[in-house]
Amino acid sequence: MTVSTQGLQLRTGSRFLSEVVELLSSMRFAISLLTVICIASVIGTVVKQHEPFINYVNQFGPFWADVFASAYLYSVYSAWWFLLILAFLVVSTSLCIVRNTPKIFADFRAYKENIREQSLKAFPHRAQGMLNEAPEAAAHRIGQALLGSGWKVKLQSRQTASGTGWMVAAKAGTANKIGYLAAHSAIVLVCIGGLLDGDLVVRAQMWFNGKTPFTGGGLIADVPAQHRLSSSNPTFRGNLLVTEGTTAGTAILTQPTGVLLQDLPFSVELKKFIVEYYDTGMPKLFASDIVIHDNETGEKKEARVEVNHPASYRGVNIYQSSFDDGGSRVKLQAVPLNGPTKAFEVEGNIGGSTALSNGADQLTLEYTSLRVINVENFAASNSGAGADVRKVDLRTSIESRLGSGHKTATEKTLRNVGPSITYKLRDAAGQAVEYHNYMLPIELDGSRVYLLGLRETPSEPFRYLRIPVDDKDSLDGFVRLRAALDDSQLRREAVRRYAASAVEDGRPELAQALTASATRALDLFAGTEGVQVPISQVAANGTPSRSVKGGLQAVSAFLEGNVPAAERERASEVLVRILNGTLFELMQLSRERAGLARLVPSEDTQRFMSQAVISLSDTFFYPAPMTFQLEDFTHVQASVFQVARAPGQNIVYLGCLLLILGVFAMLYVRERRLWVWLAPSDGQATEASMALSSNRKTMDADREFDFLKTQLLKVQP
Repeated sequence: MTVSTQGLQLRTGSRFLSEVVELLSSMRFAISLLTVICIASVIGTVVKQHEPFINYVNQFGPFWADVFASAYLYSVYSAWWFLLILAFLVVSTSLCIVRNTPKIFADFRAYKENIREQSLKAFPHRAQGMLNEAPEAAAHRIGQALLGSGWKVKLQSRQTASGTGWMVAAKAGTANKIGYLAAHSAIVLVCIGGLLDGDLVVRAQMWFNGKTPFTGGGLIADVPAQHRLSSSNPTFRGNLLVTEGTTAGTAILTQPTGVLLQDLPFSVELKKFIVEYYDTGMPKLFASDIVIHDNETGEKKEARVEVNHPASYRGVNIYQSSFDDGGSRVKLQAVPLNGPTKAFEVEGNIGGSTALSNGADQLTLEYTSLRVINVENFAASNSGAGADVRKVDLRTSIESRLGSGHKTATEKTLRNVGPSITYKLRDAAGQAVEYHNYMLPIELDGSRVYLLGLRETPSEPFRYLRIPVDDKDSLDGFVRLRAALDDSQLRREAVRRYAASAVEDGRPELAQALTASATRALDLFAGTEGVQVPISQVAANGTPSRSVKGGLQAVSAFLEGNVPAAERERASEVLVRILNGTLFELMQLSRERAGLARLVPSEDTQRFMSQAVISLSDTFFYPAPMTFQLEDFTHVQASVFQVARAPGQNIVYLGCLLLILGVFAMLYVRERRLWVWLAPSDGQATEASMALSSNRKTMDADREFDFLKTQLLKVQP
């Protein structure tokens, strides 16, 4: 049987109906649908699904974000057009099965023994020979030999002019035809299972039962009934967040315009969330010890849910999806960085907020997340950025990419750097900046520093300000230096001490000049006056003229605008040396005011001051007057479960099994048909003609035909 690309032909009814049925049942239509599904699946893989809309606006821009949203590209697999394509594919493939099944079963039973002798000469595999036995005896001998080799055989006698001839018709590998039906049936079953387990039933309730997504806030118990789905809902898939020591029984089904609440026939109590880690700090186990409370009978059932090991109750599967913060209590210390802000403490819960006020400035501190363990890769920070061609070992480079599958070209250096806090500071206009600060100092490039991260939009990576630790491994030394930089009296005293230590006695004119230069450099660095960006830089960058205030950027702008280009390099070296000296004296003054001993010049002191100068310069770009350091916390875990009632799951499993069997049958089972025509000749001799047909031309078919020639016709290949 040859499978045709034409569809089912109706012999009755209107011509339009016949053409529609022919199109739906044709192979070309099914292949077109599969192509569209593949393209849609690629889109659903590349574009993150079910993200907040603001993330898509940041990624694609307002115009294209709206265009893609109107096409449901952010929820491809539940889009109406995707479900419609699946439904058409089910109909098309089902009609293909209906059209071809009678032909396949008819061909499955047929031996095609009525083939003519002349037709055998048209086959690629053909042979002739003379047998020293009667046609009937030869037919029975050949038939028995084929039966012994696994062939199905049918004998037919024919009357010819020279006597009675015999046709031996045999076939093998007819399971190849069953593979066609199994593979196509698998497509139908998988699509039906996908439709049952998808959003089709939920959407049907929204269309016909008046269910609408909920877009407000408040308690779950206060949500009206039109936003809730019954516990008898035959299919759903949602998320259930349960905090340690609490119980929850309502899942959240995310929709493009809001959420639907799915009432469960039971409630889940989280007794304990368990996380186990490797020595590197990487997690190796997520598990939740839960108690399931039946809403009807009151029965309690204890269970453990792990990744890839779900629990099941009353037809609902409970999967370990992720984990979250359950409202941990945090204590933060406000550290002044940029302005006259005083230190203070504030407490709150993750997910909550605290109002801050500084006279006219109104800020809202939003506690976003707490991470107790942070595993970072420090390999990149310890390796050079470039490559020396004289040291490139091609053999080592190749071998580093060969071997086991987990080997990578660059070695990872993983280390747990401790807890971190993420928060947002939102102004009165509603604009927020997100901050991410580590609780403990981290050693980077030989120095121990605190990392203070920030970003303006969620799509951006965090940019980190490095604050060096003092001799007590704290931020206090840097904070004192930053406060001293804002004190004009301390700056003047630091300049005086620096000039006195740098100039020998008896040279007042040199001391006076050095004092003037040091005062100007320190005032520029402290931001007491703004410096206009030189016109040359404005023209080169194409940006409007602006004023720079504070930090090394102010010193650089001053040099650009007041020192000739030929003398600029030498002047900058002198000015930076003066600035470093005055800042060191300013550091000593801040320690004296705090009642601490003076710093002793050493390598550690030099490393601290070098990093401190850079950090002080960067603080002028910090958008908030203070940063909040994590002082203490009480960690509360929460587990996120995915709860699903999937009646189509077993249907999909059956479809996958049929697909495996069907593909295996079509690829590895060769359908062969053999005909041997035995015609009487002079005396007791028989003239034999043999032909072999196979659905694929392979070397195995050639070898099998040579073997059959030798075994049946006694013809040497």
